[in-house]
Amino acid sequence: MKRKIIPYNPKLKDLARNHRNDSTKSEIKLWLELKGKQVYGYDFHRQKPLLNYIVDFYCSELVIELDGYSHQFEEVVIKDELKEVELKKCGLTILRFDDAEVMNDMDNVLRTIEQYIFEYKKQCDNE
Repeated sequence: MKRKIIPYNPKLKDLARNHRNDSTKSEIKLWLELKGKQVYGYDFHRQKPLLNYIVDFYCSELVIELDGYSHQFEEVVIKDELKEVELKKCGLTILRFDDAEVMNDMDNVLRTIEQYIFEYKKQCDNE
């Protein structure tokens, strides 16, 4: 995936660092699968500031968000919808998984991520 530069609010850097140090179990479990270019050699980042948001995982054109307990509340869902709209305006694709999927069905989570990357790579190769 081509590296795309997306601006971010520098005030979010410390908060993102804190999020990395205080990750949920599902974030840690998925990170163990994504780090070190394990998925088709792509370099993922976790708790990455983009625009005025912090995304759970980021790799060039792809954002991966994990929805946990707090996503049961309407105000969080509304904030997530706004976040998605803004990120999509930058040409990003957002894949969402809930914590239970990551904890109980990692194979399908990884298959979905790999399928997106495979399709994206195929599209780029055809351009």
